[in-house]
Amino acid sequence: MSRVLVSAHRMGAGGDRTRENSLEALEASLALGVDYVEFDVWPRGDGTFVVAHDPEHDRGLAYGAVLDAVRGRARGHVDLKVRTREDAVAAARQAVAVLGAEALVVTMGGAGCVRAVRDWADAEGLTLAVGLSLGRARELFPHRKVRRSRANVVVAHHTLARLGLAAFARRRGLPLLVWTVDTEDSLRYWLRPGRAWLVTTNHPGLALSLRG
Repeated sequence: MSRVLVSAHRMGAGGDRTRENSLEALEASLALGVDYVEFDVWPRGDGTFVVAHDPEHDRGLAYGAVLDAVRGRARGHVDLKVRTREDAVAAARQAVAVLGAEALVVTMGGAGCVRAVRDWADAEGLTLAVGLSLGRARELFPHRKVRRSRANVVVAHHTLARLGLAAFARRRGLPLLVWTVDTEDSLRYWLRPGRAWLVTTNHPGLALSLRG
């Protein structure tokens, strides 16, 4: 059985919010040998994108520069904070151009945006992992939303995953991405082979040591 993969949440800043989505955190996570690096991507409104935790207060990093830094060193976990389908497709297209579809998972919260990226990838003949983020109690029974979105990855908050979304993904044969798993006990649980495909954590060093 394949081992569970590890994604460094907001580039693996840990408890230091000033390091979230920073090149410093990125380099530290890459040095650890993480499988994926996760970062938040926001539209600037001018056709370009910025990597930041909160673009209203952070200057952020150029999206292209982050993709270039990840290329060939890890796989990218691009969490899109977009409102339009056009922005979702544009950001996904840019990531695929740099990293390749095989080294990328794209996640977001809007079913319409997920579907737009899935439709675009299909039209381009790409096998791209595109996940619908589920984190609210009312999303514990997401059958219609997932079907409408055409998501091919279930992206679940760890609490909802335990309450039923892990079983939901398993019944449908969909990979499960669990976020954000930070305690040692919870990491031990989700890192057992077969529990998930990918685990996102603020503590990638701990996760990798527990996984072995």
